[in-house]
Amino acid sequence: MIDLSHPVSSGMAVYPGDPEVRIDAALTLERDGAAVSAIAMGSHTGTHVDAPAHVVPGGRTIDRLAPDELVGEALVLDVADRVSEGMRIDAALLGLERLGSVPALVVIRTGWDRCFGTERYLRHPHLCPEAARRLMELGMRVLGIDAPSPDPTPMPVDPGDTAHAAVLGSDGLIVENLRGLERLPDGPVIGVFPLPLAGADGAPARAVAWERADPPQPAPGGP
Repeated sequence: MIDLSHPVSSGMAVYPGDPEVRIDAALTLERDGAAVSAIAMGSHTGTHVDAPAHVVPGGRTIDRLAPDELVGEALVLDVADRVSEGMRIDAALLGLERLGSVPALVVIRTGWDRCFGTERYLRHPHLCPEAARRLMELGMRVLGIDAPSPDPTPMPVDPGDTAHAAVLGSDGLIVENLRGLERLPDGPVIGVFPLPLAGADGAPARAVAWERADPPQPAPGGP
């Protein structure tokens, strides 16, 4: 399996304005006979899933997602060698005019995960709303990206004209802060597993991809 998640650690980088991450020892082996950590963080820490409730009043919360919504064969749209700081990723750059349909899970690789934890990470490329809407029309239900957001950071003044609104407003899902997408094979099977936080607008997640083994070969002399 290929791990597509950033580790969660005290003091790690978070989206501007989000709660800081703290992981402290609450119980220790030496004092209490067991180790237990006290964890404080926001619902959008590290690699995480945005539920519709993140931007949609009355939208689905993270605990109302079915696990199989976030598992399946994915399409990876790789633009890492064609993007720069703050660049808009439009339908033409993604090659959407050549696609008649897409799977439910679409991942955009920008290569920006290499900047995670630096100030430059916040000057990431971003998806234009029109491209997000077109992907939804083609069949996408989950959008993943290796950046802090599919929209510019900070969010645009008009929250209705964003990739977030296009995806979450149609009851889709967004996975942010993926990493290691360059390791994926063609047509990877990806699974994203958020914590089922009751009533929450999002949650940290473990995201993985399965490496595909070569098909079994017939034994010598077999059919």
